[in-house]
Amino acid sequence: MDGWETRRKRIPGHDWCIIKLAVACVIKGLLLDTAHFTGNNVLKFSIQATILSSEEELQIPPRNTTVGSGASAEDLDRVEEIFSEKWKEIVPVTSLRPGLEVTRYNYVKVFSNKPWTHIRLNIYPDGGIARLRVYGEASPEKPPANELTDLVSMLNGGVNQGYSNAHYSHPRNILKPFKGVSMSDGWETARNQNRPAIIELNEDGTLNVNVSEWAIFKLGFPGSLRRICVDTSHFKGNYPGDVKIEGAYLEKENWFPGDKVGWTSVLKQNPLEGDKEHWFDCESDVITHIKVTISPDGGISRLRTFGYISPF
Repeated sequence: MDGWETRRKRIPGHDWCIIKLAVACVIKGLLLDTAHFTGNNVLKFSIQATILSSEEELQIPPRNTTVGSGASAEDLDRVEEIFSEKWKEIVPVTSLRPGLEVTRYNYVKVFSNKPWTHIRLNIYPDGGIARLRVYGEASPEKPPANELTDLVSMLNGGVNQGYSNAHYSHPRNILKPFKGVSMSDGWETARNQNRPAIIELNEDGTLNVNVSEWAIFKLGFPGSLRRICVDTSHFKGNYPGDVKIEGAYLEKENWFPGDKVGWTSVLKQNPLEGDKEHWFDCESDVITHIKVTISPDGGISRLRTFGYISPF
């Protein structure tokens, strides 16, 4: 069983575990996947959450991953010091379905606007869960104003808020913090149905196609961009011909379709190559959102936008 399975409960109580999130996060939803646990799945679960300081986190004892191990009395005594059983309940006791293909996926919405750093997964009374997915928006602490920061990274609160086409894979993927592992781990559009029958070049080496696809991203913090990376790794025969990036400062937090935005150039149209990191210098005003336009279509693996947050 490629998941977490506890021994059959023969003492009072129920099983639980504490999980640290990758970054402080406003949780929007959860997926509990009980795949393969068809006769030994968890019957019910609940989720609690809290914000722990680095000092409080030290109270959580390190654990080994040996099969058949359990928390010692000393471990439990140390964990009691962070009062995890009293953390905020964000998902009440909820039934789980067994891990058959038609019932394995258990989705739950979370109605909370607070950021959390740790969650406690309670299972009643015992059993197995294959995977836990926690969906939300990162809400990290503000970095120093003099520190070069990837402002669009999802770990810094970057979010995709709109796109023209996501036929093969979603543009939110390009905000992930690690290197892409495949084409499906990036953003790939369908072939633009309005692309010309014969492709011609402009004098600057960009494609003269007059069709494009786009995606709009909210930065984690308002800031000014200084260096951009457009990574086409894995896209060898389906990378975009070129890319341009524009920025805007929106007074409201979110962009919506139909909004009239005064986009200004951050990165002029530049030709791209396949399976390669492209680095560009730039100098933008303070902006909150960027619009990435690729011509005529294709795929991007990752986007990095390094800059300095606005001190105001």
